[in-house]
Amino acid sequence: MKHNMKRALSLLISTIMLFTFTSCGKNTSDTVEDSIEKYGSDTLKLYNWGEYMGNTLISDFEKQFGVNVIVEYFDSNEMMYTKIQAGDAYDVLVPSDYMIERLLSNNALQAIDKEMIPNISNLAEGVKSLPYDPDNTYSVPYFWGTVGIVYNKNNVDLADLEQQGYAILKNTKYKGKLYMYDSERDSFMIALKSLGYSMNTDNEQEIEQAYQWLKELNDTMEPVYVTDEVIDGMMNGNKDLAVVYSGDAVTILNENEDMAFYLPKEGTNIWSDAMVIPANAENPKLANEFINYVLTYDASYNNSETVGYTSSNQEVINDISGEGGLYESNPAYLPRTGYEKDEVFKDNIVLKEKLSELWIKVKASQ
Repeated sequence: MKHNMKRALSLLISTIMLFTFTSCGKNTSDTVEDSIEKYGSDTLKLYNWGEYMGNTLISDFEKQFGVNVIVEYFDSNEMMYTKIQAGDAYDVLVPSDYMIERLLSNNALQAIDKEMIPNISNLAEGVKSLPYDPDNTYSVPYFWGTVGIVYNKNNVDLADLEQQGYAILKNTKYKGKLYMYDSERDSFMIALKSLGYSMNTDNEQEIEQAYQWLKELNDTMEPVYVTDEVIDGMMNGNKDLAVVYSGDAVTILNENEDMAFYLPKEGTNIWSDAMVIPANAENPKLANEFINYVLTYDASYNNSETVGYTSSNQEVINDISGEGGLYESNPAYLPRTGYEKDEVFKDNIVLKEKLSELWIKVKASQ
């Protein structure tokens, strides 16, 4: 993520909140001795995405519960998975939907203790009953959202977007004015959806058509492939169209009033990242306490306002997106729900490897 004015303001607001609110309704902090007696340890090991937490989340938790939190960061689900497979021990992970499915298939997770997580009742409807863990037996959603198109309202006609959908990304009227997200999963999702197929297909003919769709885009549109750079690029108005994760779109729209967010009718990826406890976690009691803490209103609000992604806490969603809220007029903050053409990625290692190889070929001719 890029640092910008909105983030700086969020940090200031969060700092003020730290002195205004007391999390979880407790008035006193536990001592180290209390924590060791209660949890068997005073140290929690967390493995999370970089720049994916509220600025006071960890310090508030440490103060309230008298513990230390050791945080390590990963930049891809595969990086995280490799360390887990190697036997590295963490107490809480925050993987994505398809990776949770893989971890479950490998018996690499332990069930959460719902008696220790009463705040699970705060979950938003949109993150309940997700297909990879429909009863939240092993996972508790952290952030969620969609993938869509950010566009410059002055240069792109909404009617064109509504008529063409993802195909607008191949409209030569916008040649040289396009950011594509450098991800084989998301790019093939777009191509497959544009062609009317499921983004989880393993049909070779459908995948080949999607490859040709992306290759044509690459060969004719002069796209720039980016990841986090898309935020600053679109905030500065460098391109007219960009494939963007909804949380990043929130930041862009907040900083540049010329930008808007569109979810094509062909469908998109409804993604979620969730907190899980590895099977080899050394401090599962403290892990459950941390998960419960993250689901509190104050912690969830701090997370969402700082990072910009949609909270899993329904009350936070209502307040941030409602009248007078931080993202009241920002359509990217509220994910689309209940739309039959939207899907959740399923884990398919063979398919992912195939798409990765094809994605390299797509970009090779640049």
